[in-house]
Amino acid sequence: MKYGFFDDDNREYVINNPQTPWPWINYLGNEDFFSLISNTAGGYSFYKDAKFRRLTRYRYNNVPMDNGGRYFYINDNNTIWSPGWKPVKTPLDKYECRHGLSYTRITGAKNGLEAEVLFFVPLKSWCEVQKMKLTNSSSETKKIKLFSFQEWCLWNAEDDQNNLQRNFSTGEVEVDGSTLYHKTEYKERRNHYAFYHVNEAIQGFDTDRESFVGLYNEYSEPQAVLEGKPRNSHAHGWSPVASHYLEIELKAGESKELVFVLGYVENDDNDKWESKNVINKTKAKALIQRFDTSAKVNAAFDELQSYWNQLLSVYTVKSGDEKLDRMVNIWNQYQCMVTFNMSRSASFFEVGIGRGMGFRDSNQDLIGFVHQIPERARERIIDIASTQFEDGGAYHQYQPLTKRGNDAIGGNFNDDPLWLILSTTDYIKETGDFSLLDEIVPFDNDENNAKSHFEHLKASFYHVVNNLGPHGLPLIGRADWNDCLNLNCFSTNPNESFQTTENQSGGSAESLMIAGLFVMYGREYVQLCRQIGKETEAEAAQVHVDNMVQAVIKDGWDGDWYLRAYDFYGKKVGSAENEEGKIFIESQGWCSMAEIGREAGLVEKALDSVKEHLDCDYGIVLNNPAFTRYVVEYGEISTYPAGYKENAGIFCHNNPWIIIGETMLGRGDQAWEYYKKICPSYLESISDLHKTEPYVYAQMISGKDAFKPGEAKNSWLTGTAAWNFYAVSRYILGVRPQYDGLLVDPCIPKGWKGFEVVRKFRGATFKIKVANPRSVNKGVAKISVDGKLLDTNLIPVMPEGVYNVDVVLG
Repeated sequence: MKYGFFDDDNREYVINNPQTPWPWINYLGNEDFFSLISNTAGGYSFYKDAKFRRLTRYRYNNVPMDNGGRYFYINDNNTIWSPGWKPVKTPLDKYECRHGLSYTRITGAKNGLEAEVLFFVPLKSWCEVQKMKLTNSSSETKKIKLFSFQEWCLWNAEDDQNNLQRNFSTGEVEVDGSTLYHKTEYKERRNHYAFYHVNEAIQGFDTDRESFVGLYNEYSEPQAVLEGKPRNSHAHGWSPVASHYLEIELKAGESKELVFVLGYVENDDNDKWESKNVINKTKAKALIQRFDTSAKVNAAFDELQSYWNQLLSVYTVKSGDEKLDRMVNIWNQYQCMVTFNMSRSASFFEVGIGRGMGFRDSNQDLIGFVHQIPERARERIIDIASTQFEDGGAYHQYQPLTKRGNDAIGGNFNDDPLWLILSTTDYIKETGDFSLLDEIVPFDNDENNAKSHFEHLKASFYHVVNNLGPHGLPLIGRADWNDCLNLNCFSTNPNESFQTTENQSGGSAESLMIAGLFVMYGREYVQLCRQIGKETEAEAAQVHVDNMVQAVIKDGWDGDWYLRAYDFYGKKVGSAENEEGKIFIESQGWCSMAEIGREAGLVEKALDSVKEHLDCDYGIVLNNPAFTRYVVEYGEISTYPAGYKENAGIFCHNNPWIIIGETMLGRGDQAWEYYKKICPSYLESISDLHKTEPYVYAQMISGKDAFKPGEAKNSWLTGTAAWNFYAVSRYILGVRPQYDGLLVDPCIPKGWKGFEVVRKFRGATFKIKVANPRSVNKGVAKISVDGKLLDTNLIPVMPEGVYNVDVVLG
């Protein structure tokens, strides 16, 4: 069953049934201030860090689902309803939610009254704007009572849930006209506060939750709304909220617009107060003034749309397949930008408390957005590298507010360092900006211990070289990309973290996934060294790459596929000799992309084995057979029920590695089949089963061994977004940046007659038209630029301008 439809012209997904199988959300904000908003207006807002600067409260894993958000209650002659259906859930005469690019528009109608609310975060602004339009479509005058509602968080979202004996005594607010201020802890150690404003004189307010809702009432029936009158309450210690009360009269056919602004302000420590215990509101009032009319809001919204027009103009495709085009042109690129902002910190599956910005995650996310905002990609690379250790290791995560490494998680995930080579080389290929390599970057955020960024890459490369096991393969550490393959943990204590516990020291567990990764990005490191004239370093590094290739061929091949690992005891993992977990996707992907043993047929055999053992109707599962018992020497992977998450679930993040491997073999039909199986726009018709949003990728889809195969979880914040865009744009459509130009090397289904790509690259715009007259998968027979034939399929870097590129496959 479908719950809406794609509106490609407006780049929106339109939801016309509020009872979606899971809350379908959107993200507002592009730089410092962010909001999560569901199709019923649930969710919350924060400044930079969802843990330490959360403005509004949200309760995960609640019953009913998705309780709490930015709500409006309308009391129309004692009929009470909300535009987004929730929380009141009064049946509406009309409901529509339009999720767009960094905005959401929710419309509800009841008894001749329509309420449309546009939610967005303006560019370069620390606020969420909510523009409401009320329209009386009835034939009679309406007198309505409107209540807004937001519940404040106490900023530290973790402490907000835990330290109740303190928090129930700290809530503080101020009311100034139509602005409700939240200033809990402002007089002590905080230099920031929040506010909620409406650009209209109000007839009342509430700032104390119990007074507004009622102690034993639900959000669906606040006592103040039921009675139609506010309490004018001030929160003193108890849970602070912000609710405006407005009495509005609308004649038949009349409309009225209101602008609500949820904002965040920081003041210097010596400029915190207007007078004793009265906060300095200068910045808040200036922010309010920027959006105090509908005209100003409309102008800011137009600016936001122009921003997205520019971002999405860098890479577009016209294939004749609307599902492919909408994913490549709109939703996949949009999701890549969201993962750039959020990493894995805040979604409706990630609570924004336990995880910050991931070292490996953020490096991989970069390949999905570097073409759009290369200047911010450069900044992100430096932020990531600054958390690296001098030996090349790294903190596994860092906090977005401080940009410092997360001590609670620590490091020793031995794949982490190599991803820095991926992000850096990808950035330089996109921009031609080699100056990044000369940037002086600290180790462990210590400015007294800093070296050039190139030295950070060198440390990343040699971290693997200096941490090899008995087979000459990379030691896995706590884990590699698969955080749940914990070969040194050996945990029997349910209170331990699998990923941060190493109960067995001195282990020699080795990873074939890291081996393939090292060959792939070791070669990139070698190529980079040659590009900048470091031939001696290139030659020395090449020796280590060659040694790794031989180690994989000698001790990493199982006969029909690549092994996954060697465990603590030196036993094979991911081998036909194993009872369960005989074959894993990660090593097949990375060793195939690295083309290890291709000339001897290893790559083809491995990918054929993937098709035989791991493929299913909904994608490629991570391992097979699934684990049915807890294997203490493997760790968390064997704790999940069969078919879920890392235990034979379809972990969508690594499906593109197989897709890319297939294109390198020239098997475009197989690559395309895999691509469609996990691509959201092709799954819209099975939304009841799939559950998560039909416009963005999920991290995990239940595999063939699961109770409900095809059910998805963990949507939005996943490396799946970047890797799928990378796979389809650079390897299926085949347009990818190189140091010296733009390579055109498609690998498509034989049935495709052709396609067109517009690609902006270093100031030039290339209009690339690909024809496939001989129905081949791969192979460029002819390529010309403005009618001039090239003797290679590498388009050289060109001056600014528009160029027509004709490509014939054959």
